[in-house]
Amino acid sequence: MSVAQHRPIIDEAWNVEVNGRSYRWPRRPVVVICYDGCDPAYVEAACRDGIVPNLARMRADGFDGVALAAMPTFTNPNNVSIVCGAPPSVHGISGNYFLDVESGEAVMMLDDAGMIARTILSGFSRGGAEVATVTAKDKLLKALAKDLDGVAFSAEKADKATLAANGIEDATRLVGRPTPGQYQPDLSLFVLDAGVRLLEEHAPDLVYLSLSDLVQHSHAPGTPEANAFMAEVDARVGRLIALGATVGIVADHGMTDMALEDGSPNVVYLGDALDARFGVGRTRVICPITDPFVRHHGALGGFVRVHVLDPELEAGEVLAEVAATDGVDLALVRDEACARFELPADREADIVVVAEAGVAIGARAADHDLSQLAGTRLRSHGGLAEQRVPFILSRPLNAAYRARAEDTLRNFDIFDFAINGTD
Repeated sequence: MSVAQHRPIIDEAWNVEVNGRSYRWPRRPVVVICYDGCDPAYVEAACRDGIVPNLARMRADGFDGVALAAMPTFTNPNNVSIVCGAPPSVHGISGNYFLDVESGEAVMMLDDAGMIARTILSGFSRGGAEVATVTAKDKLLKALAKDLDGVAFSAEKADKATLAANGIEDATRLVGRPTPGQYQPDLSLFVLDAGVRLLEEHAPDLVYLSLSDLVQHSHAPGTPEANAFMAEVDARVGRLIALGATVGIVADHGMTDMALEDGSPNVVYLGDALDARFGVGRTRVICPITDPFVRHHGALGGFVRVHVLDPELEAGEVLAEVAATDGVDLALVRDEACARFELPADREADIVVVAEAGVAIGARAADHDLSQLAGTRLRSHGGLAEQRVPFILSRPLNAAYRARAEDTLRNFDIFDFAINGTD
């Protein structure tokens, strides 16, 4: 599927068509927030404790639902799904990290290479709308800003923003404080403050704000640290609403505790197990959660891919071994996984593996540096257990979209519902 096949179309009614969906021209600013790692349990705990009045008001007066994230439940495929309004099978991004079978090299996704679809953001910007996107993690920037004519920068490198590359000069001036650290909650709050300032100063039509899941990786729902962060986010959400925006909140994935009672990670090292069973070098386990934020999860999550490298080794034999491994929930061959999870077949492995809830799957123990997790429980994502995410809008849905909401919602429906579903 080529990019040309996804070129946005603007019709006479000022609708923008992207990836088979039609989006009307926004009647007021629309801000979509990807609340990275925000399991619905965080929302429930914060609302129960009465510390998020704006979020509670959105749930009461707008729309409050739960959606399913794209599989695997990782940052890159889901952020790209959200801005494309489509699953990985359409846009081509199915992980943070993958094996280039031709070269034999493992590649980390740090740009838009492999994206085969346009984004909603670029569609509107090419149609003349004022569009902005701000992401906490710089690794996402090039994908979110693909073909975008507007403001696009990361909090992680806010001070490096230039007018030519990012549509803004030194974004720290916009927010009024220095670039936050990679492992600070302020990385996300900086994104939200930037969104507020953009609304105040530039009045964009469409804004996408993507946060970091640092807090959720470190703290369970309802803990003082999680609640304090929720309250900080809530105050900024209230400001966006007060500025007249329709605000949509969704997440790229939930979060699950993957530690044993003693606090140590509950990990199955599948690569070691397959080496022991079939011999070293005959298979390779790829952990697509791998990204530059190593302190978040140690490259451990609930979804891995197994490549059978030895042509004399039967994939069916490997599949049977994987499926029988304690801690494995699903083991699927490529075609079955692509059909079930809407994945692009040209980048899929021979076998897709999903862990049971509460279990992380790794490659070989030697491949994972868990020293930076010392003193904290492993909380991570990637599998089906982290697929449920909040789906919340600040305005009520019209009748047509209320009816649609009775069916299964996907997190990548959020732009459609925020733009087309609210009056």
